[in-house]
Amino acid sequence: MSDTSPCNPTAAAQMLANALLRSVGGTTAQLRVTTSSSDPSMSEIGLLASTFSEVVIGPVVMRKLRPTWKEGGESKWELLVSATSVAQQVGALDLESAQALFAMTLAVTVAGQEYLIESIAANEAFGQVYLYRLLLREAEAQGV
Repeated sequence: MSDTSPCNPTAAAQMLANALLRSVGGTTAQLRVTTSSSDPSMSEIGLLASTFSEVVIGPVVMRKLRPTWKEGGESKWELLVSATSVAQQVGALDLESAQALFAMTLAVTVAGQEYLIESIAANEAFGQVYLYRLLLREAEAQGV
């Protein structure tokens, strides 16, 4: 049996958020991100092809926001994301912050459905982020 008590009291909020996300049926989400090239000027003029990769984060929980009815309006969703999972991916991709990760995200896939990020909010306790809230909208299918 391992000791799961936090040595640092500021990690308690992150551990609690992870436990809550898992207990309410947390799943994983995939972020489709662009990979950074070594020479951005070459990719700007189209000499280097853009490459994409899938980054898996979890636990996440998705909920539909209460819609305000308007003609032709689209549904809004909120994705609650574990900050520890985001921090792991930020470190793995050698980025400076979570905002950099979300800025290079083109689409979020949850349960086979694609969404676009509209806004991002971070919840903090004791000066550390424990949860990210992403406001999403459904990506429209592009016809060929």
